Amino acid sequence: MGGRLVIAGVIALISIIGYFANSSLNPVTGRKQHIALTQDQEIALGLNTAPEMIQQFGGLSTDDRATSLVQTVGAKVLAAIPREAPTYPFRYHLLADRKTVNAFALPGGQVFITEALLSQLETEGQLAAVLGHETGHVLGRHSAQQIAKSELMQGLAGAATIATSDDRGNSGGTLAQMAAQFALLKYGRDDELEADKLGLDILHAAGYDPRAMIGLMKVLDKASGGGNAGRGPDFTSTHPSPGNRIERLNALIAEKFPKGVPDGLKP
Repeated sequence: MGGRLVIAGVIALISIIGYFANSSLNPVTGRKQHIALTQDQEIALGLNTAPEMIQQFGGLSTDDRATSLVQTVGAKVLAAIPREAPTYPFRYHLLADRKTVNAFALPGGQVFITEALLSQLETEGQLAAVLGHETGHVLGRHSAQQIAKSELMQGLAGAATIATSDDRGNSGGTLAQMAAQFALLKYGRDDELEADKLGLDILHAAGYDPRAMIGLMKVLDKASGGGNAGRGPDFTSTHPSPGNRIERLNALIAEKFPKGVPDGLKP
């Protein structure tokens, strides 16, 4: 038992030291982050993962008009990214899935939206809000940050497994490993707030009314809740409830535009 505790302690210590030793300053947010991946590794990970995600959501859309719209709005979003942002090979993909209301981004700039979500949107600005928010996650390096946290939690869970194993190999660490997996299904609250802030800045810089993000949240809240039961996994599987974010978004818009949102922006 004593030997197992020593080994578990060493594994836990190595995991903690490794996590806190890998840090960098994000030039877009000005925030120090614990990230184990380089920018090139993020890009490679996103590119290698993209085919699997495309297959999981039924392939790329064959609707040329809708695909063109996503790519056109994506180009406007890309042009509005802050100058200090690192260079990522952003690509905006429309997935053929007509049942799953979702959008997400992989590390390194691969951004996806499903046909099911696109069909729910009411304005071009709402599409820009989706793409801008997901672009914000990439610029915030949130996936890379989550990967570092995952590695830390897996190391600690492994240490717990060793420490709580009995001579027959039964382990109390299984629950710790499960908890680690479930804890990382969503971005953290701070990550979502940061992506919202970045998304609002991108929306405005691209010439869209930032209040389009409020409209987007209302659309998502409706699509994720009443009247759509049984339509399958949706936006809330990877994001907090849209309804809970409207108040925070209103506060962000009021802070950014204390004299009111300027006229002439595209809805």
